[in-house]
Amino acid sequence: MSAPLVVQPKPYLVALEGGRTYFWCACGRSKKQPFCDGSHGGTGLEPRRFVAARTEEVLLCGCKHTREPPFCDGAHNGLPGGCPLDDPDSPANRAIAWVTAADGPRRWLDGGCHVICADRAEHEQRGSLRYCCIVGPESGAVHQTQFLLEAEGERTPAVSVGSSDAILFVMSGSGAAVISGRSFPVKATDGVHLRAGEVLQLAPRGAETLKVFLLASPPAQLEWPAQVPENFDEHYPQRVVAVDAAQRTAMGPRYFQLLVDKAIGSQVVTQFIGHIPQSKAAPHRHLYEETLIVLAGRGCMWTETRRTPVGPGEVIFLPRKQLHSLQATEADGLFVVGVICPGDNPSINYYD
Repeated sequence: MSAPLVVQPKPYLVALEGGRTYFWCACGRSKKQPFCDGSHGGTGLEPRRFVAARTEEVLLCGCKHTREPPFCDGAHNGLPGGCPLDDPDSPANRAIAWVTAADGPRRWLDGGCHVICADRAEHEQRGSLRYCCIVGPESGAVHQTQFLLEAEGERTPAVSVGSSDAILFVMSGSGAAVISGRSFPVKATDGVHLRAGEVLQLAPRGAETLKVFLLASPPAQLEWPAQVPENFDEHYPQRVVAVDAAQRTAMGPRYFQLLVDKAIGSQVVTQFIGHIPQSKAAPHRHLYEETLIVLAGRGCMWTETRRTPVGPGEVIFLPRKQLHSLQATEADGLFVVGVICPGDNPSINYYD
């Protein structure tokens, strides 16, 4: 059997027609990429027949090394040329304008992409809980609403996002996330999953402030139930995921670890934590909506005609298909936590 040829170290963006049958080229020899033209004869590599489940845009593998044929799974990032970098000092990049002026807590880039300084957002208070909305439909999000929650002192009032699922990230502090009466110890950098209909309370430890980002998908507003229901979903007993270096996945010179994903019941939204070394990624796009929280380090967020500095505690919102590049400008790189929705693999991207 012949080895497949790497046609290109990036996927193909293809519009599929629901119900139609396609044959994806597995050998890399077709002249009608990413589809078969019969050139596989004698290679021992047969094309992959598939029927499109719906009319939609998808990314089909171009490197022929995917483990999920015919779809891209990010395998190209580990191949030569699969994770290209960009020169921030090129003449074209030097001409890109800096954005430093803020519109309230936000600095706007191209296409609805923006950077939010959560500490500058307008906060509200309910009992021992201080909170604000930082991402939502009113600021361009389609698939999510994100809140910053800060608990200090006693256990907070019960809060819910109704029929939406929620993913939490513990930014700082420690204590407990109490989910519909079930208590889970949490600490900084933990990811937490709250299933639809369940209720959350935060219980900070001692005099600590427990600072948590909560993302609801589909978009939802905070609700304040008078009583805590006994509706913890026993089908999914694991709710907290900690950082574990052994679980890292390499993405070229970068790496990430999945926190909350399908493994603990989150079917549409995926949370990850990762590191970007000092570098600027080549401008690229995703088919999912994404938010990134800068945990440590400093860098620069680039879009087509604008760029802005980013630092710890700031949140980056990226609409689906927005061209962008995140640069780490310091020797220690950038540490970020991200959420993609809908999606389950943060290593899948595509280039123009």
